[in-house]
Amino acid sequence: MPVQTSVASAPLARRQGNVVPIEEGLHKHPLKICLLGYRSHPYSGGQGIYIKYLSKALVEAGHRVDVISGQPYPQVDPRVRLIKMPGLDLFENGLMSLRPRHLTSLTNIIEWCSKLTGGFGEPYCFGRRAVKYLNQYGRDYDIIHDNQCLAYGMLELQEQGFPLVTTIHHPITSDLSIAVAAAKNIRERFFIRRWHSFLVMQRKVAAKLHNVVTVSERSRDDIAKSFGLPVDSISLVYNGIDTDEFTPRKDIARIPQRIMATASADQPLKGLSYLLDALAQVRRQYPDTELLLVGKPKPDGETAKQIERLGLGDCIRTVTGISTEQLVAYYAEAELAIVPSVYEGFGLPAGEAMACGVPVISTDGGALPEVTGDAAITVPAKNADAIAAAVIELFEDPQRRALMSQAGRQRMEEVFCWQRVAVQMTDYYWRVIDHANR
Repeated sequence: MPVQTSVASAPLARRQGNVVPIEEGLHKHPLKICLLGYRSHPYSGGQGIYIKYLSKALVEAGHRVDVISGQPYPQVDPRVRLIKMPGLDLFENGLMSLRPRHLTSLTNIIEWCSKLTGGFGEPYCFGRRAVKYLNQYGRDYDIIHDNQCLAYGMLELQEQGFPLVTTIHHPITSDLSIAVAAAKNIRERFFIRRWHSFLVMQRKVAAKLHNVVTVSERSRDDIAKSFGLPVDSISLVYNGIDTDEFTPRKDIARIPQRIMATASADQPLKGLSYLLDALAQVRRQYPDTELLLVGKPKPDGETAKQIERLGLGDCIRTVTGISTEQLVAYYAEAELAIVPSVYEGFGLPAGEAMACGVPVISTDGGALPEVTGDAAITVPAKNADAIAAAVIELFEDPQRRALMSQAGRQRMEEVFCWQRVAVQMTDYYWRVIDHANR
């Protein structure tokens, strides 16, 4: 029988803000779990990676897992059922893709009008579609787990008695403030704020959700501040790193002075401009230094202009849309990996590089120090000079690189693994369910 929640019950997460401990005894039977993601492809960012690996870990823990997602769709384990919830996917198809058949849906019209006026309506529209689907087919789930959609539809599900948990990775208010600060003129600032107007909805929804979980201490503090929530109302389950997929490749040789970075090239949040400035400095002393960038700058964007201005076109290679296997091979070739982000709610690129045994230089942006610990070199965010100095330091010290390689791998194996996440998340699910049934 499906477990139903009581809307009148006091919210569990409002009373449990600490790290969710591992308590094997809470696991009573396998759960029927539904994960929601409004866009979930791993290339779309950390939310897609979270869906991919959390769903896999939960299945391996013995649960039945369905993923309901909008486009671009996630990569999921064959044992996970993917339920596609297509929208208009206007960021891929463009505004001119609207057809007469789309006009039969109010949700489609809302999504198209939002994009037409510079907004981002995907979370809101996905929430509407998810409510319609789950009201018809979702009553047998033990738990619904929303992956930062934070749409009004999530409150509808909660009010209708669906057992709902929401992961907030980090407050998008951080992205907004960084993007506005980097804008060149009033027009850019206007359109940045217009695109982020969905934050009005997210703030309202977050304030009314009963069960909120996040992925780092820094995110918990920032979410509480940005959304006006008590810190102890947000529970914490760290992300994991798949140390079976992300693993050292002893059969692949390092390429001397090869640096690797994973960054959304034209997002100020990712700090790529500081890495490029640092690269220009390093090449004065090590002219053969090259950067492999997982991400593709816009041809006419600020990153492309900066590369041309610094004369770095001949030493940067960009790749995108690669498989996890190819990503791991690239890590194996790299002498160093750099995470130049201004802010990260967790820092998956740092963890993945460390799991692959690559020495990491990371900024102190957001939660990155929680991930890297003492196993990486940490430099201040927005500091190209510090990044350059750290690169040169490691280029000149192969023994330290070897020690960092071992320490990084060990930290990921011992502290961050998806099997541990699955156990902790299952405990959290059961606490929500048990509290609702009192």
